[in-house]
Amino acid sequence: MKAYFISDIHLGLGSREEERAKENRLLQFLHGALPDTETLFIVGDLFDFWFDYRTVIPRGFHRTLAALQEFTDAGKSIHYLVGNHDCWMGDFFESEIGVTLHREPFDVTVQAKRVHVHHGDGLAENDLGYRLIKPVLRNRSAVRLYRWLHPDIGVRIAHRTSRSSRAYTTTRHYGEEKGMLLYAERIIRGGADVVVMGHHHKPAAVQIGEGIYVNLGDWITYNTYGEMSEGSITLKTWKGT
Repeated sequence: MKAYFISDIHLGLGSREEERAKENRLLQFLHGALPDTETLFIVGDLFDFWFDYRTVIPRGFHRTLAALQEFTDAGKSIHYLVGNHDCWMGDFFESEIGVTLHREPFDVTVQAKRVHVHHGDGLAENDLGYRLIKPVLRNRSAVRLYRWLHPDIGVRIAHRTSRSSRAYTTTRHYGEEKGMLLYAERIIRGGADVVVMGHHHKPAAVQIGEGIYVNLGDWITYNTYGEMSEGSITLKTWKGT
């Protein structure tokens, strides 16, 4: 049985046609991986924006949610680490789908290997602005205040903010790649065998001593994922069925 790692799909980012095609690719991958999967790890930003209201959830993703439900119904485990775009989750994924939700980086043993999972946000050397705003965005009081907005308004604001932020940050270099690599080196020196991250959107596999750092890339450009079998992780590209 294998463990699979995906991140940065950003469902809801583009046009309806683009997102339908991207979700189709993701669903093909999930359905293909289901039979031999032991554990599925979602390493943040499955959605470009997600917010759990008390009685409603964002529309448009029911096929993906149903595919994840298939995993848990089949007795497979799913670990979901929130990213910087889908950090405002309540208990929907845990209570309705049976996903194990993580709000902070975590360690887990997979196939007798110690695996450290981190979305990758907040590690850029020069992005002081994000480091300062991250705890504010995840503050419980801020979440409660945002929940008072009507979902139609709240989701619209979030999507506009996401797109304007992306347009701004893509023209700047904050040292993300170097910051992630330095972090991975420290974690591996501390005893981890594998460090898995996303966020940077550029796939990479770097051997560090006896350990390995893998950045999962994204499903906007690369359609890459991590596959772990018999204690060894490999970065692969989904090319369809």
